[in-house]
Amino acid sequence: MPLPLEIIGLNRPDITLVWEDEHRTTYSARDLRLRCRCAHCVEEMSGRPLLDPSKVPEHMTLRAIEVVGSYAIHVTFSDGHNTGIFHFRRLREDCPCADCERARKAKKA
Repeated sequence: MPLPLEIIGLNRPDITLVWEDEHRTTYSARDLRLRCRCAHCVEEMSGRPLLDPSKVPEHMTLRAIEVVGSYAIHVTFSDGHNTGIFHFRRLREDCPCADCERARKAKKA
């Protein structure tokens, strides 16, 4: 299980997780909000998205970040949404940096 050594993002427009191998994963607050998989954002049984991206403000910040056990973070966004849990494994696996994107494409090839 990947664990971040540092989480930077409180009252900022993005969040950066610094991992044990010193890799940095950065998501904008809006992108993280759009990734939320809670029951308010995704229909539980079908997996159908319930969140309308056009309703999510372009400019957001992270008002609170709490560690959940040793596996996730719970975030409160500036739009008031606060019911999602973001697992460290998924945050690392889905890292949007260019190096990670290339590595994922190479695995598929």
